[in-house]
Amino acid sequence: MDRLTGGFRPYLLLSLFCLMIFLPGLSSLPPMDRDESRFMQATRQMLESHDYIRIQFQDEMRAKKPAGAYWLQALSVDTLSHPASTQTWPYRLPSLLAAWAAVILTFVFGKSLIGERPALLGAVLLASSLMLTSEAHQAKTDALLLLCTVAAQGILARFYILGRARDMASGGASSGGSCSTSGGCSTPAPRADIKGPGLTEALIFWLVQGIAILIKGPVVPVISLLTIAALGIADRNLRWLNSMKPVLGTVVAAAIAAPWFMAISQATGGAFVGEAVKGDLLPKLLGAHESHGGFPGLYLALSVVLFWPGSLLLAPAVTRLWAQRQRLAFRVLLAWAVPTWLMFEIIPTKLPHYVLPAFPALALMAGALTVEGLEAFRHKAAKLWYVAWCAIGLILAAACIALPLYFGNGFGIVNVVSALAIAAATLIPAILAWRGAMVQAGLALALTAAATYPAIYNGVLPSLDKAFLSRGAAQVVGAIGSNVPVVSAGYSEPSLVFWLGTQTRFTDGAGAADYLKANPGALVLVESRQQPAFDARIAENGVKIEAFAILDGFNYSRGKRASLAVLGAKAQ
Repeated sequence: MDRLTGGFRPYLLLSLFCLMIFLPGLSSLPPMDRDESRFMQATRQMLESHDYIRIQFQDEMRAKKPAGAYWLQALSVDTLSHPASTQTWPYRLPSLLAAWAAVILTFVFGKSLIGERPALLGAVLLASSLMLTSEAHQAKTDALLLLCTVAAQGILARFYILGRARDMASGGASSGGSCSTSGGCSTPAPRADIKGPGLTEALIFWLVQGIAILIKGPVVPVISLLTIAALGIADRNLRWLNSMKPVLGTVVAAAIAAPWFMAISQATGGAFVGEAVKGDLLPKLLGAHESHGGFPGLYLALSVVLFWPGSLLLAPAVTRLWAQRQRLAFRVLLAWAVPTWLMFEIIPTKLPHYVLPAFPALALMAGALTVEGLEAFRHKAAKLWYVAWCAIGLILAAACIALPLYFGNGFGIVNVVSALAIAAATLIPAILAWRGAMVQAGLALALTAAATYPAIYNGVLPSLDKAFLSRGAAQVVGAIGSNVPVVSAGYSEPSLVFWLGTQTRFTDGAGAADYLKANPGALVLVESRQQPAFDARIAENGVKIEAFAILDGFNYSRGKRASLAVLGAKAQ
């Protein structure tokens, strides 16, 4: 660890590590249904229409998220590509950069809270988490949201730590100590010259809050408010909050976010905000929105997967967290992680990425306890945790072989090599942890991530032709060379619109038949369940049909097998 820290080395190592696990697959992985494809298509339509206020998916208003993420994607595409291109990486680049920046900021703030070595290990655990790696590969809001969370919460932690230290130095009541840069924690000696962060950092905090609202609404402000409330309840002291200029800061945050909300309200007659609240926010708070439900405690049960491979260290660390609550650094990190996690456990709608904003705090605490001498699980019940942890890696290894057999090009020796590498990289840190070498096990988790994610995201997933029917249909249509907009009957995934263009339309079997009659040079896609209705109407219309391709595959958005026919009218 000593050789890895000091000077610029941690930043370089973390940056190279992030590139190693985030970059592979960025361009080769097809657009994912459904959220990512909707984001990408809505961004494309912004560029096509030059309307950067309204968010549209084809003719439908998309009142799910504010415009911030779309703007960043549009800037990336406009700079590095063009709207007509179906390249995915320009849309995903903001997510990759945000994930990398979140890892770097986790190290920067963690270094001032718990020391350089624990912060480096914590940043590695965050970067290697399955959830963050997944979001770094997708053109959505969640990696950007994580960056805003780390920036805001890191500044908030500095105000708290130094503000409490100033109170202690002046003889005020203390609730704990702060961590030194060497990783140890103790109560700081009273000093008269201790000063908290200044106006610049306070303004940056509120600037980030405003940007975060433009990215994903009130999520980051709510997380910060929950953290402040938890600290206030624990300490019965919020004097440190005065130095953050909350009144001025609220004005700054509002000045950042309000102009777009006013513009979108004017452009849509207030429909956007109303639909965002009534059609998206409230349903998520009141019930399982879009069938994404789950019981309270689901995220805890899934933590071994969501935080994998860092969950190897997380579980032993969690058993010791409450005992560390008197340490100022752990106090603020607990106030960040615990209320955030509980909030998402209580909300009925459950999606795996919701708890991602709590990961940096958890990673830093796990890193600190590991470097300070975290003990491995030794009792018999703990074996279940290690077995479950190893099972995740072995399942991913097996997927390298099984998924191409069912949805790709069949058996391949490269996939076998990848599977063996993932299995070995999974067993090594598990064995080290079982032997009590927890720091070495933590460092070996970087090897686990480096062996797993490039193989999955660049090797396995892009090769699954049967799982990406939209890509296959677009390839057939491109080979035929039709310039008339395509109509699809029975298959309506958003990725199809991204591949085939904004003018792509969805209908039923009869509608597809009528479209071919009206547009003899057109192509239609007919899913097998709509084929009888299509055949009946096309017979009535007296049009002779030519089948160019039959695509058999699996629609993972619906969890069902699908068969898609690419059809056109025969030339008379």
